[in-house]
Amino acid sequence: MDNNPTHHQCIICIGSNYHKRENLAFARHKLSELFTSICFAPEQETKPLYFKNQTLFSNQVAVFFSDKREEEVINILKEIESSAGRQPGDKEDEKVCLDIDLLLYDNRILKPEDWEREYVQQSLPNLHFPLRIK
Repeated sequence: MDNNPTHHQCIICIGSNYHKRENLAFARHKLSELFTSICFAPEQETKPLYFKNQTLFSNQVAVFFSDKREEEVINILKEIESSAGRQPGDKEDEKVCLDIDLLLYDNRILKPEDWEREYVQQSLPNLHFPLRIK
């Protein structure tokens, strides 16, 4: 476990409803290269929340530590999404090649609605890291 105070605890969620197996594997590979401390919870299938298209999503939660600023981490996640083929108009087509959201940075929950989702809450105990949340 990394307790270095200059390393920021980051919790992300990864999701896909298009070429799910390949895109989540791609995301795990890229994230593991960039953040060697990363620990993934098991994948979970979930129903789409806001789409007419009822294709199930594959979702996965992960934790890692980074010395990068919050904005830098978010930009890296967006680059991985783009590398997986995510296009600006995809959401209107209800196609999510890859979505990676930073849910927690240090002790701040950045996306409270996403943080409360059942699959996220179920995944947190599987991360094997004590959460630092205020």
